[in-house]
Amino acid sequence: MRAGLGLGIVAMLAACAAAPPRSDAQLAADAATAARVESALTAKPTLFARHIDVAIDRGVVHLGGYVWESEDFYLARNIAAAVPGVRAVSSQMELLRGGAKGR
Repeated sequence: MRAGLGLGIVAMLAACAAAPPRSDAQLAADAATAARVESALTAKPTLFARHIDVAIDRGVVHLGGYVWESEDFYLARNIAAAVPGVRAVSSQMELLRGGAKGR
């Protein structure tokens, strides 16, 4: 089982490494989409998005950083997915227990 999982991970990494470089147009489109995603996240008053990192590769949004409420995981993903130009959303945010005050 572990060997199969390991081979799957190696295959995925090899596929990512073999992806062609992005053109200038793709880079510009991703930058514009990233700006729209960040704007949409910060525009939501109930979501403290200051600690959410946004990266985009070929229309796939990668959300990182951390949030303080478990609902914010879903809210951030849904907001990002609704932005024009976003093909998919991958989330690797962490839940910071206790919020801003650490309680």
